[in-house]
Amino acid sequence: MNTQSPSSENNSAILVLTNMPDQDSAETIAHALVSRKLAACVNMLASCQSCYQWQGKVETATEIPLLIKTTAERYAELEQAIRELHPYELPEIIHVPITGGFPAYLTWLHQETQA
Repeated sequence: MNTQSPSSENNSAILVLTNMPDQDSAETIAHALVSRKLAACVNMLASCQSCYQWQGKVETATEIPLLIKTTAERYAELEQAIRELHPYELPEIIHVPITGGFPAYLTWLHQETQA
């Protein structure tokens, strides 16, 4: 495995963020995404308080943030899976490019998300 410089395949790595209403739904989505090879890894963070505007009212909720590591090539399927499994009417689904990182980890990420 090349650990010196990232290959072109590693440039497609992305981080997807979403929030779940509880631990059970967070675990359900995390396991589904990894088992379907839509994500190499999902971190389920400690619960946090979210404040947002929804249907004209300011709301607060306790949520479980998920950090989902995948590739741009798998994003459309991953988004569809989140939309199908997420209990919210309008789930937060944001992705950002991973522009750098440990090349061996990025290679592993790419290998684990091959269809």
